[in-house]
Amino acid sequence: MNQKQRTDELRNCAVKLAPSILSADFARLGEQVFEAEKAGADRIHVDVMDGHFVPNISFGATIVQSIRPVTSLPLEIHLMISDPDSFLEQFVQAGADSFLVHWEGNNNLYRTIRSIKQFEKPVGVVINPATPALVLQEILAEVDLVLVMTINPGFGSQHFLPMTLGKIRQVRRMIEEFNPDCELELDGGIDATTAPLGVTAGANVLAAGSAIFSHEDGVAAGMKHLQAAINRHEI
Repeated sequence: MNQKQRTDELRNCAVKLAPSILSADFARLGEQVFEAEKAGADRIHVDVMDGHFVPNISFGATIVQSIRPVTSLPLEIHLMISDPDSFLEQFVQAGADSFLVHWEGNNNLYRTIRSIKQFEKPVGVVINPATPALVLQEILAEVDLVLVMTINPGFGSQHFLPMTLGKIRQVRRMIEEFNPDCELELDGGIDATTAPLGVTAGANVLAAGSAIFSHEDGVAAGMKHLQAAINRHEI
């Protein structure tokens, strides 16, 4: 398949949306997750932070356990923690469906990936804005997804970093060469303006928090606004 054919294929594939509950109203978390599902979300993105790997603390497996009964959507666990291997089993038991682990700070990324696969769960690798795409070359064939951070991880409501667009395009080319079935996800500052830029660069999954959960007209309106922006854009 040449590049033009692949671009046409991407154009015809619906971009998947993964609402990030880091921006949700935790007084109504279950309700908002249900609203996101009804509005067409493809998965729920769960940012787990330990205050060491990133300068913030979010939540753990108990949150996953609490929202598991209210949605049939896959729960995608983004582990921004120093020792992901030690926490995999408790997240699996809580109802996690897939895991995203960072290239940075991981003592043995290949071992972590193999551990996740032993639980028969899809696994993705995450790279931060300052991490070059080439670090993926040796591991790309082993993963189901690559997530490119489009902000520096640790806090929600940050602005999309345009410097990451070139890297997104590079990762897309690497995926086509080494693992064409691999998904390419973006996380950070995704809204109606930046989502089309990311899709043009090659992403087919978008994690979005504030654009969905902080929309002035509610979760469904946030989803609709984001979907409309993507649909209006021509790759």
